[in-house]
Amino acid sequence: MPGPSPPPARVVVTDTNILINLTHIGQLDLLAKLPPYSFVVPEQVVNEVKDPDQAGAIHAAISSGFLQEVQLTAIQELAIYAELIQIMGIGEAACLSLAQCRGSLIASDEKRKFYRETVTRLGSGQLLNTAGILLHAIKLGVITVENADQAKSLLELRKFKMNFRSFRDILPK
Repeated sequence: MPGPSPPPARVVVTDTNILINLTHIGQLDLLAKLPPYSFVVPEQVVNEVKDPDQAGAIHAAISSGFLQEVQLTAIQELAIYAELIQIMGIGEAACLSLAQCRGSLIASDEKRKFYRETVTRLGSGQLLNTAGILLHAIKLGVITVENADQAKSLLELRKFKMNFRSFRDILPK
């Protein structure tokens, strides 16, 4: 008798800053280890990455299959994208257009306007950030709190700050 089926995958449209943060800490492969999530990246985001090492890591992730490159193809996706590029960058606009039209989550560390627009269009709780991805990995036992805190320290050296001292402080009790 087969066991219970796993929950359906939740598609997460991934923005440039998440991919860069994960390459900085050498953990881009985490995206393959975080059920129930399945990560996709718009071609606009792939094209935004100019650093050869980062671009190479992202292309390797796509080739390995744990990150899927997607295109805006539907008329509605393209119309929303055209609207959004008037107020935000092309990668963020592509992510938000895809997430809105396809009912996906978004992974991004963008704040202010992007955050407000995401909540307006998708509702609250539809946005993952770098800290949330690392926290999910801790909960699944993929990485330790110590690994996540080391990643946090590496990101802080690159001017990416998280507003807590340790992942231990934000773990549910």
